[in-house]
Amino acid sequence: QVQLVESGGGLVQAGGSLRLSCVASGNIFSIVTMGWYRQVPGKKRELVARITSGGSTNYAESVMGRFTISSDSAKHPVYLQMDSLKHEDTAVYYCHSGDDWGQGTQVIVSS
Repeated sequence: QVQLVESGGGLVQAGGSLRLSCVASGNIFSIVTMGWYRQVPGKKRELVARITSGGSTNYAESVMGRFTISSDSAKHPVYLQMDSLKHEDTAVYYCHSGDDWGQGTQVIVSS
């Protein structure tokens, strides 16, 4: 089991930037892929970005060109740099790996 702790959320104006961080602990050697998801009330949790242990990344189309996922060595911490934020990026952002989820961090983008 892996424990995931997110940080870095907050309130920002549209057009601004935030950087989310996810720190993993526990059985980190089992980690193959880490990702960021987001969820708004009444909607399904959706993939934002994902990075593999080999460094491959993929992004939701809605964030491509604005968000960047990266990782320090050993696959964690994992960061999500969010630039040119839009009101529709407002959500709770969750770090994910395998069967494990973080507690989430709120991002609010004011228009």
